[in-house]
Amino acid sequence: MATDDTEIIRDVAFTDSLSEKYLAYALSTIMSRSLPDVRDGLKPVHRRLLYAMRQLKLDPSSGYKKCARVVGDVIGKYHPHGDQSVYDAMVRLAQDFSVRYPLVDGQGNFGNVDGDNPAAMRYTEARLTEFARILMDGLDEDAVDYRETYDGEESEPVVFPGGFPNLLANGASGIAVGMATSIPPHNLAELCEAMILLIDKPHCSHDALMGRVPGPDFPTGGIIVETPESLAQSYETGRGSIRVRARWEKEDTGRGTYQIVVTEIPFQVGKSKLIEKIADLINARKIPILADVRDESTEDVRIVFEPKSKNVDADILMEGLFRLTDLENRFSLNMNVLDGGRVPRVMGLRSALTAFIDHQINVLVRRKRFRLGKIEQRLEILGGYLIAYLNLDEVIRIIREEDHPKQDLMKTFELTDVQAEAILNMRLRSLRKLEELELRKEDKSLRAERKDIKALLADPEAQRMTVRDDFAALGERFGKSTDIGRRRTGFGSAPDGEPLPMEAMIEREPVTVVCSQKGWIRALKGHNVSESDLKFKDGDALKFMLPAHTTDKLLLFASDGRFFTLSADKLPGGRGHGEPLRLMIDFDQGADIIAMFVQREGLRLLLASTAGRGFIVDAKKVEAGTRGGKAVMSVSGASRALAAIEAVGDHVAVSIKNKKLLVFPLEELSELSRGQGVQLIKGKDGPISDVKTFALEDGLSWPMGGGAGRTRTETDLVPWLGKRAQAGKAPPRGFPANGKMRG
Repeated sequence: MATDDTEIIRDVAFTDSLSEKYLAYALSTIMSRSLPDVRDGLKPVHRRLLYAMRQLKLDPSSGYKKCARVVGDVIGKYHPHGDQSVYDAMVRLAQDFSVRYPLVDGQGNFGNVDGDNPAAMRYTEARLTEFARILMDGLDEDAVDYRETYDGEESEPVVFPGGFPNLLANGASGIAVGMATSIPPHNLAELCEAMILLIDKPHCSHDALMGRVPGPDFPTGGIIVETPESLAQSYETGRGSIRVRARWEKEDTGRGTYQIVVTEIPFQVGKSKLIEKIADLINARKIPILADVRDESTEDVRIVFEPKSKNVDADILMEGLFRLTDLENRFSLNMNVLDGGRVPRVMGLRSALTAFIDHQINVLVRRKRFRLGKIEQRLEILGGYLIAYLNLDEVIRIIREEDHPKQDLMKTFELTDVQAEAILNMRLRSLRKLEELELRKEDKSLRAERKDIKALLADPEAQRMTVRDDFAALGERFGKSTDIGRRRTGFGSAPDGEPLPMEAMIEREPVTVVCSQKGWIRALKGHNVSESDLKFKDGDALKFMLPAHTTDKLLLFASDGRFFTLSADKLPGGRGHGEPLRLMIDFDQGADIIAMFVQREGLRLLLASTAGRGFIVDAKKVEAGTRGGKAVMSVSGASRALAAIEAVGDHVAVSIKNKKLLVFPLEELSELSRGQGVQLIKGKDGPISDVKTFALEDGLSWPMGGGAGRTRTETDLVPWLGKRAQAGKAPPRGFPANGKMRG
């Protein structure tokens, strides 16, 4: 009877169903996709790839097969996912710049450090490397458990025996749900030394362990500039970051010139994108002391930097490049792995190595038990052979004459079924006398081996020593004296203290900054610029001209009370009329630039507004970090910022057109970082016209009329001396009618 479909429909809350399904997805991602196993350091896709290649007999000594064939077997038998993702995983295992000890030996185009894509899988070929062989050594000896594949037609290993410490030797990275892993590669010889130390001294200090494994060993080399204390803490907790820099050297090119050559770049940094980024920085004039970058790489990395001049300091140039580009990179350390119980957790260096050692001991015990079973089977057969040799004539007679020779042999000589079957399957040539001697020799050898295996299985300490010897042999075979075993990544130190300022990246050259009345600005080379040589647009004229250097910063004060900051090296060159200031800074349409200074140490400015208020400010506090500037002087209503002058001398003179003049000590002005300031002079007679600082003993000077550039100086200022905020008195005869004391 058919079942009504409505009977199997269940009402479930959407949130409950979503939580259940997402949890299943998250567990699948964590357990079967993204996190490596601490025992063999592999994710399922890598493990299935290598196992499929082993099943295809792609041993290191055999020939290559097309990668398409391997990928087909992997997705058809073991890993039902996309072929491209499987091929990408295979390619990475073959790239000597991606993994420290490649597990796949690729033939063809497998990509390069520039970031170029590999050829399609139908063109490339591959086989296993010796490291992959060691990793899987023991699969046929019951070293690990097997499970059914996704379709139940075949079986696959749950984990590899892992005679090679792949997790730390090659590292791993992956993103799961709610967690991620990022493990750098390490030197195999150093890992073997660390594991030997843990076997000899299980409770050794973390510092002793770090003495064996000082840090990562990246396949692309580079220099680790992290402090030993920071590295030790990261490896103890399993979390941290490692700062890596490119390796470089200075090459003399003759006549006092030089070039910088980078021979190693940080791990996982694409060379072509790196060079493109540096070229963009040169074009954007963000590294003005760097003239050119060239890629002269062949099989080895060789990136050449050409400084702008021979006076550029190489260390300063490289420090700037390290700060602005991926020539310095940080590798995240997050040793989040699946432990032996398939539970994700973050392990430190000691925990990861200890887990691998325990796995190797377990593999050793299982392999020895498997071998012991094989020995027992062989000894049983050898026992039957020896009985047959002692009673050869009777055995031959039974075989020739009896109807049921197997049963008669078992009954006559008390043989087992296996022994009788072996005798019946024995070849005639084995009846030689010499063969009997060889069987007795083999029997003796196997009994001795059985005794040794039983002793080993009964002695945990002997098991640890056996594993120790295996590590020692592995470390010696791929030691630092070998080409693949040598340490590639060095250790160094970065400059202490604050990072280099951008001024250090600029070549110091003299320039003259010219700004017109309509706001066009430019920088002419040198300080010997004549005002008569300057040209402006029709209706425009000179407003500011001041000497500076390319390393200087310019402070611009606007009538709305805001300060703006420009770098002298960013100003347009002297050809033409320059560029409008409004393209470089954002100031109000009705505002105007009323003062311009070159920033320097100890510079103090007196700010004044038309409302008769003012204060002194340290120039360091007015630097603006954005195009919008920094509001320093508050103005309201019809008042505007009137002046920003250098606070030098000991007195201040304030004028209100041709009506009032007041002179008071400079020390009576307050020093603020921002605000309206204090009252300078009583303003009943209108807005102030000008303000000036000077030394009282030198007198107060002001320009005389006409174009001769003559000035007049009044030294007897007693009638106008007073206190700040007083009304002042009528100025002396000859004082400018507009009250301007600074021209």
